[in-house]
This record gives sequence, structure tokens and C-alpha cells, in this order.
Amino acid sequence: MNKKLKISIVVPAYREEKNIPLIYSEIQKILISIKKYDFEIIFINDGSPDATWLEIEKLCTQDKTIKGVDLSRNFGHQASLTAGYEIARWDAIISMDADMQDPVSVAAEMITQWENWFEVVYARRKNRNDNFIKKHTALLYYKLLSKISDTKIPRNVWDFRLIDRKVLVAFLKLKEKDRYIRGMFAWLGFKTTFVDFDRPERVHGETGYTWKKMIQLAMDGILNFSMFPLRIGFLIGVFMIFLSFIFLCYMFIATIIEWDIFYYQLYKWISVMWFWVMGLQFIFIWILWEYVGRVYNETRERPLYIISEEININK
Repeated sequence: MNKKLKISIVVPAYREEKNIPLIYSEIQKILISIKKYDFEIIFINDGSPDATWLEIEKLCTQDKTIKGVDLSRNFGHQASLTAGYEIARWDAIISMDADMQDPVSVAAEMITQWENWFEVVYARRKNRNDNFIKKHTALLYYKLLSKISDTKIPRNVWDFRLIDRKVLVAFLKLKEKDRYIRGMFAWLGFKTTFVDFDRPERVHGETGYTWKKMIQLAMDGILNFSMFPLRIGFLIGVFMIFLSFIFLCYMFIATIIEWDIFYYQLYKWISVMWFWVMGLQFIFIWILWEYVGRVYNETRERPLYIISEEININK
């Protein structure tokens, strides 16, 4: 190599005031010690209500290689991560959370894979330290997504990854507002590999991903990368037509042989099924309008995020 390559480390943070000094210390100890690269750290404060931004400000004052961005409010993990990607323009970019559950030592292994000419390196979790419900709903979701998605999205990966600069350039051309970033990178392609790791327990604070946010992200993954929800209506419609034909034949035969005793039983079943079909209709109307709402959201052309303050950002 004729020049010293540079690596950007993007760290979105929400309510991580106690973890910011810890993740910075780990990065200094493990990554910055790799002398053949220059590093920069980009902290993105996603409108945290605690002292997260104050901790980032302190680090930016002490170390001018650290860049800090404070968003005007909480825009969500995918928006804050995008903000970091739009600032990072070096030879490789590592994105990781500030909660200390993305081990910095794994990032060093990802750099090794990048040196082997892989352009996207995912950190893949071997275990999930979640409760029973969250763990198994996640497993079911990823199985469903892999079956119905038009793009093959890797399982058990989050937004802990390394990407080459040319992947970043391609990613920044994607302008959709409702973002499922791991799906977007899968859609881009490029030469990909994985580094497996055991995810540690959170040391400080609580996860910012509530059930509401997780459901929203899951919907982004399905609705952004699959038309299958719209096609379910066709399959159910065909089934209902077939079922109605069976009922018609039944009623025709019962009328001919005057099988009156079973009329009442059949009408009870039809009444129940009618309410079931009405419920399905409302569900599919909701799915349809979810797609329409996303189209509307794209046409408004609002920015993904608003920056309130920047530190050490070279214009």
C-alpha cells in the first residue's frame, strides 16, 4: 500500500451517557493501537434526554479526531446511523452501537477480513441474550423475512458491520425515507463475509428499542423488501371462492333431498366465517394503506434527520 488507509467508526447513541466513555476507551485500546491505519470516531447523539451529548462534547474537546453530531430530536436508530454514514468518507467504515454489546475486538477481526478484499463484513451473533418471547419472536420474524423477501437478507446480523468506501458511495445513492439498513446493504450486493461472536450482556442503561420500535423496524423489513403481504389477498381470495363453491354444492344437494336439519348448522358456520372475512378485509386494507403511506412519505421529501449541533466536522 502506498498510503496509510483511514477507517471511520460510526457510533449512534441514545441514552448512553455511561457507555460513551467506555466505548471510547475500548476503541482507543483495541483499534487505535493498529498503527497501520488512521482512525476517526463519529458519535451521533439521537436526541438523548440524558447527558449523552455532554459526554460526547467532553471527548470531542479532549480528542480532535472525534466528531460529534447532536440531532434535534430522536429520529430513530436507522436515521442516526445514516447521519453517521453521510459524514464518514474514509476508506472503510465500521458502524457499531454505543451500548458495549458490539465488542470492539470483533471490529478488529472485521478489519482483517476487509484486508482480505471483502467489501461488506457483518458481525453475526451466535447467541441472543434476550427473554424467551423476544428471542423466539425474533427467530420467527427472520425465518418469515427470509421466505418472503425479494432480497436475501442475512440472519442474526444487526448494524454492526464494516463496509468499504465504494459500498458507502453506493449506499448514499439510496434515498428512501423508511429505512431498513441491513436490507439495503443486502440489496446492494458486493463481496460479503461474516465474523461470528457471542453478544455480551448490557452493562449500563436499558435498550432504546421498545416493542413499538421493534415492530416498526420489523414492518420496514417486510414492507420495504417484499410484495408478499399484497399477494396474500389473492391467495385467500382463491381459497374463499373455492370454499364458497363447496358451500353452494352442499346447499344445492341439501335442497334437492330436503336435508333441512343441516341448513341451520351451515348458516351458523357461514355467519362466523363472514365476520372472519370482514376482519381479513380490514387487515388487507391496512396493509394496502401502509404501502400507500410509504409512497406518500417519500413524496414529502422531508430530511431523514435535523442536526442541532456539530463538533469537529470539517465542512
